[in-house]
Amino acid sequence: MRRLLKFLKPYTFLIVLATILLFIQANADLALPDYLSNIVNVGIQQNGVENAVPDAIRQETMDKLLLFMGEDDAQFVLGKYHLAELGSIEAEDLIEKYPLIEGEEVLFLGDFDQTTTDELNSILGKAFIAVSGIQQMVDNPDAAMPFGEGFDFDPSRIPAGMDVFQALGMMPEDMRLEMTDRMEEAFESLGEKMITQMAVGAVKEEYEALGMDASRLQRDYILRTGGMMLLLSLLGGVATIGSGYLSARTAAGAARDIRGAVFKKVESFTSAEFSKFSTASLITRSTNDVTQVQTVIFMFMRMVLFAPILGVGGVIKAIDKSASMWWLIGLAVLLLVGMIVVVFSIAVPKFKLMQELIDRLNLVTRENLSGMMVIRAFNKEDDELVRFDKANRDLTDTGLFVARVMVIMMPMMMLIMNGLSLAIIWVGAHQIAESAMQVGDMMAFMQYAMQIVMAFLMMSMMFIFLPRAAVSGARIADVLDTEVEIQDPEKPEPFPVPFRGEIEFKDVSFHYPDAEDDVIQDINFTARPGETTAFIGSTGCGKSTVINLIPRFYDVTQGSILLDGVDIREVGQSDLRDRIGYVPQKGTLFSGTIQSNMLYADKEAAPEDVREALDIAQASEFVFDDEEGLDSEISQGGTNVSGGQRQRLAIARALVKKPPIYIFDDSFSALDFKTDSTLRRELKAKTGESTVLIVTQRVATVKNADQIIVLDKGRVVGKGAHLELMKTCETYQEIASSQLSKEELQ
Repeated sequence: MRRLLKFLKPYTFLIVLATILLFIQANADLALPDYLSNIVNVGIQQNGVENAVPDAIRQETMDKLLLFMGEDDAQFVLGKYHLAELGSIEAEDLIEKYPLIEGEEVLFLGDFDQTTTDELNSILGKAFIAVSGIQQMVDNPDAAMPFGEGFDFDPSRIPAGMDVFQALGMMPEDMRLEMTDRMEEAFESLGEKMITQMAVGAVKEEYEALGMDASRLQRDYILRTGGMMLLLSLLGGVATIGSGYLSARTAAGAARDIRGAVFKKVESFTSAEFSKFSTASLITRSTNDVTQVQTVIFMFMRMVLFAPILGVGGVIKAIDKSASMWWLIGLAVLLLVGMIVVVFSIAVPKFKLMQELIDRLNLVTRENLSGMMVIRAFNKEDDELVRFDKANRDLTDTGLFVARVMVIMMPMMMLIMNGLSLAIIWVGAHQIAESAMQVGDMMAFMQYAMQIVMAFLMMSMMFIFLPRAAVSGARIADVLDTEVEIQDPEKPEPFPVPFRGEIEFKDVSFHYPDAEDDVIQDINFTARPGETTAFIGSTGCGKSTVINLIPRFYDVTQGSILLDGVDIREVGQSDLRDRIGYVPQKGTLFSGTIQSNMLYADKEAAPEDVREALDIAQASEFVFDDEEGLDSEISQGGTNVSGGQRQRLAIARALVKKPPIYIFDDSFSALDFKTDSTLRRELKAKTGESTVLIVTQRVATVKNADQIIVLDKGRVVGKGAHLELMKTCETYQEIASSQLSKEELQ
């Protein structure tokens, strides 16, 4: 996969933007449980009162609270409140909010930062709890002492008509200090949140004493917090859609670029490179393998970038809610990772096998489709069905095995997640009963735990699918990294002007890659403009090999081929092939119309040039007999026309190009003798100034050639005109005598 990372560089901006959106999405998801916790803790349990620091408090209540504060804390608290002046604008606004403040001395809280509020919350929360506890003890003498056993205070001994808090204020200083110390000891086991929750009841009573609508306070808080949750959900949804779109666009774009690069690379392959990769394998690498890489790119951007943010943020948030239950998350993650490792070790080895089996299935399918006529001719349909069924079943069995292994993950994951939820509820319920945790915090902790487990699951899933994509990526990279043997020179030489098209072979020898023996040896001849040079010989003597060296389908291993005096290895391949009209042994047509196939040679060709080429190739008759004419459809590979028609159309396509050099590699083999003769006669007139090279098995086809090259076992055994070779070349004599009568040989 590392070798394909360069294809992601053009999408760096999209990746960065998607990462930002994922960060926004993760933070929105992480914030939602916190808001839910606030709704439960503050909105429901605390009736909308957020903390133990009242915005307004009566002076008499403050005096009671000061009894349970140290001197420094009392000064700190009093410094944060002020008495509103009657008749001021502030007082008028406050009367609307607190209707019963008239006639009361009321202190109002100033504006401070969160740090100051937290300090006040701790001090006032403890004081409110102490005041409430004393009041409960007065109302119920049998109630337990709020500051533990041993504190000698009996409300019944307070003189009649004296308030309990007046009596506490008259205590000796050492007793008050002892009371304060006992109070601090009692609060040590409670967290700040529990202190706040226990104190807000007294704060609510204070608000009600001032005439505030406490139910409205609760309703406003729940609506405000719920509204924030809706906005965060909307923001998270927008970020999710945006990151998903950018991830899909990046993955699809990279896949498109990879496919294009593979196709471009394969187009540059010579036959030597094609021997390393089967056609079926190249198709699989360009389709299925690229799809695997595309899927992983999308998953990487959506999961691998998102999961760490969610996981780390979830851990921080969860510990903040309850640091004592972290081991539950650790246990769940450990079980999940263990399950993933087991699945990983079983499934991953099968992924590479699956890609190979897809190659095999494509190969069998391709051979069956292309060789259908041969299969039917030999009555092998049943055998091929068995062959296909085996390839298909092997792939199916492997796919089912992987699917069965992977399907275990979902129920196991649900078991782990539900078990984790149950454990959190069990442990959390005990902590709630011990006043060590709030209900909302337990609910939030549970959601954060699920988010953490999901984050690990997403990363684990990525590690499962990554090996298959890595196999596919390596297969693609192997194609892209293949060194093409035939390369253009760094500084290609131009052909001389005017270009004539003279071809000279000088001591040319050639052997195929990895072969030890030469296929052709010491080939020397010159093909001149305005002449026809023909190659003839027995099957396998090297005729097509000689021809294929001219367009550089292969490079010579010894000697050189000169075109107008320039070595063809010193010029650009495109410049070289642009001057050649090539018709291979198998006339290949492309899906489309006859017109599109003709214009394949020259898209700017005039209609009259196309018509002339068809006339010369003896193709006009069957083309224009059809009502659609040039618009007649050609199926893939030209399978809807006969072999002779396919050859003639291929010849016409080369003629449309009007190149200075024509190469016909056994291109007349499917033509009858009459059509062959007529076509060659017309061709001679059309290509009178061009260099024409013809490979054929027919003596009748080469009889009138200006120069005939006779090959035998890769060597030139005869060179000259027909009559000359009939006298000097035994090999030619044998070929000619086997095909023509004595009268025809003259």
